[in-house]
Amino acid sequence: MVFDEPTQNRSSAIAAGLFNPITGKLLTRTWMADKLFNELDGFYKSAEQSLQHRFFYPQPLYRPFQSIEEQNQWMGLSSDATISPYVDKVFTESKYGHQVNDVFGGLLLKQCGFLDVREFMRAVRSYLQISNSFVLEPFDERQLEIGLSQVSYKEYSAEKIIFCNGISSLSSTLLPNLPIRPLKGETLLVELSEVPELIYNRGVYMVPAAETNQYRVGATYETKNLSNSTTEAGRMELEQKLKVLLKIPYKVISQDWGFRPTTPDRRPILGEHPDLKNVIIFNGLGTKGVSLAPYFSAQLANWLLGKAEIQPEVNIKRFKSLSSKS
Repeated sequence: MVFDEPTQNRSSAIAAGLFNPITGKLLTRTWMADKLFNELDGFYKSAEQSLQHRFFYPQPLYRPFQSIEEQNQWMGLSSDATISPYVDKVFTESKYGHQVNDVFGGLLLKQCGFLDVREFMRAVRSYLQISNSFVLEPFDERQLEIGLSQVSYKEYSAEKIIFCNGISSLSSTLLPNLPIRPLKGETLLVELSEVPELIYNRGVYMVPAAETNQYRVGATYETKNLSNSTTEAGRMELEQKLKVLLKIPYKVISQDWGFRPTTPDRRPILGEHPDLKNVIIFNGLGTKGVSLAPYFSAQLANWLLGKAEIQPEVNIKRFKSLSSKS
């Protein structure tokens, strides 16, 4: 039985759903890329078949170089055995200069793309509703009863409860010390005068939205100004970076925001509550939920079935201070 918060502002509700194995300012291979990207490809394709919806869009990603030095660096890095599986081609001169500013060429990456997160969530929600396994209402933790062998909530009972509640865990009385840190992100919805040939990403990403010629541009990374609203500063930052990247004329349609649940070590948190053995935590997927969720939800499910262990890098046990008995 899934309980979903109707008014919670989640990053999933505004996310562009971009997945990319080479990320960050230094363009490094993302953690566990080989396992994560193999898992997500199979998972989302299988989910499309099961749910009879289209929401998974593998697509090349192009990142323009900003200098000759960066171009030279990637000429060397592209032959690195840990990087080369994700590099399609290194361009030493402009390749998509009719659409983006790439005077120094750029890096074309493969095993990239985007998940239409809204359509994915709608499809999953519909599937759960058909099987009478979905409740859309605020979860009242005060009505949760935790016994030795089961949990009860209103008229429902189960062996365990899994909290996948993002930054809402900060207001939980069950695990107040869970080290979830809200990272605010703002995005723009823009309309372009022509269709981009592929995903462009430099300073900001740009992926297709539901409507024709509309694209999601993001995202900001704000740790201090955690207001529950969009900001002018966020819009200015995104537009400035978009103008540096893009040559195609555009107009801003709307602006949105959400909170990502991050952790101090940038790794998810999975496992058993230190004091309540039938309370399970699945949180902290941060900015890479689309790529992390398939692999680690499978790991958690297999652990619940006694078929696997939760790996130490994501196990909740790495945070020794969480237990009230410590």
